Amino acid sequence: MQLFMQQYFDTILREAAGNFAERCVHRAGGPEQALAALAADPESLGRSDFVSAFFSENLLEDTAGSCFVLEALERRTLSADAGGPVAEVLSRQARAAFADVLSVQTSQVIQQQQIYS
Repeated sequence: MQLFMQQYFDTILREAAGNFAERCVHRAGGPEQALAALAADPESLGRSDFVSAFFSENLLEDTAGSCFVLEALERRTLSADAGGPVAEVLSRQARAAFADVLSVQTSQVIQQQQIYS
């Protein structure tokens, strides 16, 4: 991946993590509860809905967007996919990879906020 594309991905990931951190803290009722929920069950905080909305807002819904996300996260490991049309598999895998890294980044954002608060 070219450097400018990696920088763009890093930028949108930071934006997503910051926005999702706010949502998590609000939904969970505080930063400690949000961190616990992120570790135990991030879906309880609406992670899938957030990722779908974020992909839509950032024009990552199509095959090219999925490939962009997968290329940026090429070193991550994903579980096996059930298969199907290539576009659908790419979309599911891109969302799964993004959701996984989003949880990690969001936890880091919340922890940093706690340090500086």
